[in-house]
Formats: sequence, C-alpha cells, structure tokens
Amino acid sequence: MFGYPAAFVGGNMFAGLHEDRFVLRLGDDALVEAKQLGATDFEPMPGRAMKGWIVLPEKIVVDDAAARRWVDRAFRHVAKMAPKGKRPAARKRKAIRPRA
Repeated sequence: MFGYPAAFVGGNMFAGLHEDRFVLRLGDDALVEAKQLGATDFEPMPGRAMKGWIVLPEKIVVDDAAARRWVDRAFRHVAKMAPKGKRPAARKRKAIRPRA
C-alpha cells in the first residue's frame, strides 16, 4: 500500500509501513489506548488523517513483544470486518484509430 509493504486479512489492510513509520488499523478503544502511549494519527499526506489508523510510537516498535501485541490487536480487529470482494476485471477499451 502506498508503495510500501503491508499486511492484509480478508482483503483488508491491518498493518504496514509508510516511509519510516509503522501504521496499524485499530478499533476505537485500542486507538485511545495507543494514543495514551504516544501513538499519533496516521496522515499519509499532511492534514489528511486516515480514520482508525495510528502511527505506532518508536518505543513500541523497538520492543518486539509490545509490537507483536499491537499487531495482533490490529489483526484481530480487522479480521472481524467483512472480507473485501474481488474487484471486477477492468474492461479493455477499444483503441481509437484516427480517420485517414
């Protein structure tokens, strides 16, 4: 996603990297808890926060056990969502030929 590695369950993204940040998708209660630990809203572009997404603070990223717990929470949250259906195949367009 965004040209960086990402993890999905049921076609829905739950974790990934964006530039030098580790981002997770969490439920409301977990979002509040994560923000109390220093997480910030994920904004892929300044001023454009993605609802339900946070940037995991560095102190958690460097703690393997803590990071695993947060990734697991994100996985379990997103696994409860309805799976995304397959997108219909793109229709091929007929080439427009210039008139002679």
